[in-house]
Amino acid sequence: MIKILPLNSKITAQIQKYSLTTKFSKQLQLLSQNPQHPSLRLELLEPKQQGIYSFRIDLKFRALCLFRSDLQTIEILKITVHYH
Repeated sequence: MIKILPLNSKITAQIQKYSLTTKFSKQLQLLSQNPQHPSLRLELLEPKQQGIYSFRIDLKFRALCLFRSDLQTIEILKITVHYH
C-alpha cells in the first residue's frame, strides 16, 4: 500500500467547499491500494519529466499528485476543475 502525505490546508478547504469529502476519500483509498484502478483514470501530465499525475475525483474535479522518488509516497498537489 502506498502512503498518502497529509493534505495542506488549502486542499482541505477546497474539498470541503465543493462537498467532495466522501468522493475524495474513496479515490484516495483506491489510489493508495491500486494506482491503476480504472475509476481513477490516472494520467501522466505534460511535460512528462515533471512526473505530475492527474486522477479523477468525479466527473467535474480532478486532483494533481506527485509520486515521490521512493514510489511509496504520494503528495496531493492541487484540486482542479477538469473541464474548465
